[in-house]
Amino acid sequence: MNNGTERYVVHVEVQFVRCDRTTASEESTLKTLLTDMIKTEKPAPNKCFPSNLLENNKLNLVKSVYIDCDTEEDELIIDNIDQNLIFHFYSAINRPMETELFEIDGQGDMDAVPTFHHWILPSTAFVGLWETLIYEQGLKEKLLNFAFSALLFSEHNVNQNVIACNRLILLHGPPGTGKTSLCKALAQKIAIRSVKKYRHTHLIEINSHSLFSKWFSESGKLVMSLFSKIREIVVNKDNLVCVLIDEVESLAFARDSMSSQEPKDAMRVVNALLTQLDSIKEYPNVLILATSNLAKTIDDAFIDRADVKQYIGLPTKKAIRKIYETVLLELMRVEILEEVELFPGYKQQIEEIVEQSSGLSGRSIRKIPLLAHALHLAENPNGFSQKLSVTKYLNAVKEALVKQHNDNKAIDR
Repeated sequence: MNNGTERYVVHVEVQFVRCDRTTASEESTLKTLLTDMIKTEKPAPNKCFPSNLLENNKLNLVKSVYIDCDTEEDELIIDNIDQNLIFHFYSAINRPMETELFEIDGQGDMDAVPTFHHWILPSTAFVGLWETLIYEQGLKEKLLNFAFSALLFSEHNVNQNVIACNRLILLHGPPGTGKTSLCKALAQKIAIRSVKKYRHTHLIEINSHSLFSKWFSESGKLVMSLFSKIREIVVNKDNLVCVLIDEVESLAFARDSMSSQEPKDAMRVVNALLTQLDSIKEYPNVLILATSNLAKTIDDAFIDRADVKQYIGLPTKKAIRKIYETVLLELMRVEILEEVELFPGYKQQIEEIVEQSSGLSGRSIRKIPLLAHALHLAENPNGFSQKLSVTKYLNAVKEALVKQHNDNKAIDR
């Protein structure tokens, strides 16, 4: 984390409106203009430039500008800021997710098994995802830095007998903490910052449940076929491939925990996955991202292959507070709530809500704003036609939290 006194890097991510590539001259002009704007306006870090600033400066090519910096300061330190700025120009691809189907012979009939989802990055589907994920300071940046270090070591062909590097990140922790979303946001961020190096970045999300479907006996073969398909993409050096294995415990269940009654196919799947992971790391342009809700059930050999084993826990009070602040600001932006200054006027109410939310996952907390509005409408049927006061809404949030805790108790959670 930066303490504000040492030099830090500011990444300026510029998203273009159009999809065709810009010229070096256009990018140079934009760099000069945006650098001047940053010096003048002193934008808040880890936020997008206000859209009115882009409009006022006639930046017609630009859709958004995101200022990314690992700092908790409210303003950028602009002394010698020119030396700190790194620009990334990109266009988000508006292309729907594709699902890869493998055909399996099931008693004379061919059945299609969905094995993975496929996106080309940067994708419009993940624009803005990174900044909505709120964790302790520096966690996301550390993962991002590791990913680039691992790719750099592989690109330079560092001897793996000297320095081990499997390019495998494992995120583990309780359900609902944003592990899968963080993997997708990480892949998107890597794609944005690698535009100059790789023509395309692919995100392949393996459907672990499908591979452990009713065609259980075929799961080992499916794993091999799946990685064969991934290898077809990886073999092109212009492609960067991020492979996301969600809930990896489904495929890499600990072999030493299997009883003698466990099907041999279960062990074959683990063996096949480990073999394919070892095989595909010979390509320098692939990164493996895995998530798990049950890390203790994962095979030791998979755990040992993971370079980073990052625990993603329930949100801290600081993170919860930040989530609610962003929620309130978003509801003001879309004119559902009246626009007011949150602090200091609403500090006590927000702190009470933060305390009430302790112990809930990020996923559960992000459901509360909608539930709160629905509770308000139940008491105020005409609420559709007018902006809601922040005070009334925060009271509704408290009611929604009480209901959420009671519902969880009713199902022993």
